[in-house]
Amino acid sequence: MADTRKIAVNVNGTMRSATIETRMTLVDFLRHELKLTGTHVGCEHGVCGACTVLVNGNSARACLMLAVQCDGQEVATVESLATDKKLNVLQQAFQDNHGLQCGFCTPGMLMTLTEFLRDHPEPGEAQVRDVLSGNLCRCTGYQGIIDAALDAAKKMREAAP
Repeated sequence: MADTRKIAVNVNGTMRSATIETRMTLVDFLRHELKLTGTHVGCEHGVCGACTVLVNGNSARACLMLAVQCDGQEVATVESLATDKKLNVLQQAFQDNHGLQCGFCTPGMLMTLTEFLRDHPEPGEAQVRDVLSGNLCRCTGYQGIIDAALDAAKKMREAAP
């Protein structure tokens, strides 16, 4: 019989609780228990970045974390970015700059860049390339993604009080 535990996690601003197997990964908890399928499962080894979420504001690979590690914590997924069915600045910049093609890597890229742009409001291209080195994309060649990140940073600065 599998070991289970009840956890309570603040996911995208809503407290969610469930009794789960202690070996369940965070990505499986999000996708299968909470039906938040925006977080993608890629390599399951923490290499591709498709499963990147924010845990207490810091990027984390949801395929490498156990859901029980998030008990009492705050988790933000890609579903948290848009509000009232309106894309946020970064999502809109991805659309405007052709920063996605198949979209499989996009949620992880968006979450990585959400943290990065919060902490680095005036990034250079080399910094953006460096932070995205842990997120793999097989379609775009990255230039549209880099352009989107720089465009979003600029628009965020312009909108700041």
